[in-house]
Amino acid sequence: MISDKVRPHHLERKAILYVRQSSAHQVLHNRESSALQYAMRDRLTALGWLEIEVIDDDLGRSAAGGVQRAGFERMVAEVCLGKVGAVCARQVSRFARNSRDWQQLIEMCRVVDTVLVDQETIYAPRHGNDRLLLRLKGSLNEYELDLLRQRSLSARYELGDQTKQHKLPTVSRHATSTNAGSARSTISSDAVRLIRK
Repeated sequence: MISDKVRPHHLERKAILYVRQSSAHQVLHNRESSALQYAMRDRLTALGWLEIEVIDDDLGRSAAGGVQRAGFERMVAEVCLGKVGAVCARQVSRFARNSRDWQQLIEMCRVVDTVLVDQETIYAPRHGNDRLLLRLKGSLNEYELDLLRQRSLSARYELGDQTKQHKLPTVSRHATSTNAGSARSTISSDAVRLIRK
């Protein structure tokens, strides 16, 4: 399957397949995802690349920013040197989930004429429509990450509120000073509020 966006000068340079998962848990438990990402090598071969380098140094590292990703940095450096005809990932969101890294990658690919390849499409950042689409995808990736963070925080707060709301009322028995032989029950203020409801 040859695309009109892949030109002979792209194929003369190597392709980089970037493989990443966000956490160590995903690396251990989402093996199918890893296998599907590595299988993108077949797509690059079908497009005509003979030299394919796999960069999987960032397995277990988030693309959200704040974490150094040696593999991503190496990939961008190789692109900047003009050695790369294509960078590939199963989903373009694997490259970066923050605008700074994403825009840097797109701009470098545009400058040196490197295409981006995922399971569905080939993007040529020198084409205005592709560049617009890539920027839009980058914005959506970042928005999705913010949404996930908000949901995570909301879930934590709700869980925290539920544990506070469902704290069991305490009832204790203790001896009174006037009648040491008998015991009196005291009910906590939480229990009184629950009874009044």
